[in-house]
Amino acid sequence: MKAAQIVAPRRIVVVETDEPQLLGAGQVKIQLERACLCGSDVPLWDYDHNELAERARLNPRKAKRAPFVDYVNGDPYPLRVGLSIHECLGTVVESTSDQFQTGDFVLALPDAQKGLCEYICAPDSRTIPLPKGVVPDEQILMTQPLGTVVWACQKLGNIVDSDVAIVGQGPMGLMFTRMLANLGARTVIGLDKLDYRLHTAKKMHATHTVNVDKDDPVETIRKITNGKMADLVVEAVGHQTKTLNSCMKLVRHMGTLLCFGVPDDAYYPFAYPEFFRLNLNLISTVGPNVVPNFSLARDLIAQGRVDMAPLVTHVLPFEEIQHGYELFTDRLDGAIKVVIDYNSLRT
Repeated sequence: MKAAQIVAPRRIVVVETDEPQLLGAGQVKIQLERACLCGSDVPLWDYDHNELAERARLNPRKAKRAPFVDYVNGDPYPLRVGLSIHECLGTVVESTSDQFQTGDFVLALPDAQKGLCEYICAPDSRTIPLPKGVVPDEQILMTQPLGTVVWACQKLGNIVDSDVAIVGQGPMGLMFTRMLANLGARTVIGLDKLDYRLHTAKKMHATHTVNVDKDDPVETIRKITNGKMADLVVEAVGHQTKTLNSCMKLVRHMGTLLCFGVPDDAYYPFAYPEFFRLNLNLISTVGPNVVPNFSLARDLIAQGRVDMAPLVTHVLPFEEIQHGYELFTDRLDGAIKVVIDYNSLRT
């Protein structure tokens, strides 16, 4: 089968590899049809993992790592075949599960983000059925990332009539913007450096947007909230250490800071005295409960309650995966969600 493999920093190629086989009961083999890039995939492609290994050797406290990379046993390149994608959908071609049969249209989480393969095998506990033709495949594919937002929002309690700020209006921040608006927040403030993302935030029902390179976010939010500051601030950037402390400057006394952005660094500088004196609530969120969280996300999309159309900006054939990473990582051509079409492998 066709697959993709990261062979050097910022370099991925299409390769041939063996098809996976079902190894026991309760599994499905899926011929993938669509997948999309996520911010948590970027470090595997973008970082120089030899450099990270050397940095960690010299100073473990400054270690910066990506998952699924062997930093111990010599040159980590090429990385394992199939890295890195985990937002996938396709059709079941073989099943040992009593929940799924051949021909079912499903979303599944691949093992260790190895979704850049023509076929994957997944347990039925990490697979859910999808409706076909209700919305475009590229939009129902957003079930997986939206499911992680559903999981996070379940931790927040009642946010009706709240002032909320979402720092980072990439794909995940935009999903938070729409979800928090749907959940009844009075004010939904999207913050980012890129105007095209802020334009999309308006489509996702942001009431206010702030370009943090053009306006002081602290003063702007103080003005929007009449001096109170935000009840809830969502950190939706990740992959660096700066924004966590910046978020604390936007939240009110006894407010809540939700940490969603993925950390890469072993240790983060943390303004603990500020956090302590503000009496803040700190919530982390990762690892959704696959079936209930993803099923609710699927239904929200299929029923038209969360419109994913503004997020899907590019659909590329599998053979252009290198270009897909460049678009997504470097934020070229207004890229938000870059979808990979696996059907190009079979034409």
